[in-house]
Amino acid sequence: MSQSKARSGVSIKRAYEPPGPSDGTRILVDRLWPRGVTKTDAHIAQWMKEIAPSTELRKWFGHDPERWEEFCRRYRAELAQKRELMAELRVLARKGRLTLVYSARDEAHNQAVVLREALLH
Repeated sequence: MSQSKARSGVSIKRAYEPPGPSDGTRILVDRLWPRGVTKTDAHIAQWMKEIAPSTELRKWFGHDPERWEEFCRRYRAELAQKRELMAELRVLARKGRLTLVYSARDEAHNQAVVLREALLH
């Protein structure tokens, strides 16, 4: 299981892993719906497409670990412009466990990792 937990009750989890009772509120943080995952099976409470990296940034990054540091910098800059969405996620996190759901294969280099860190700080 790739679920990664943070001290604040914010976790990240791949969309292809089965939902669990400890997930709490599951928020999809991808711009695109995960291929092959039905809405029923995903148990997504909310799909926040707008919090995902811009299409341009996502395509530039291409999940290339060599571009990870620059991707993090650019995505944090995008998140700084999305204060209302970040505030909404913080409210959900205060109410209970929050799981940021993503579809990338690389569990260490994806937007959910950056987003979770941004929520914690």
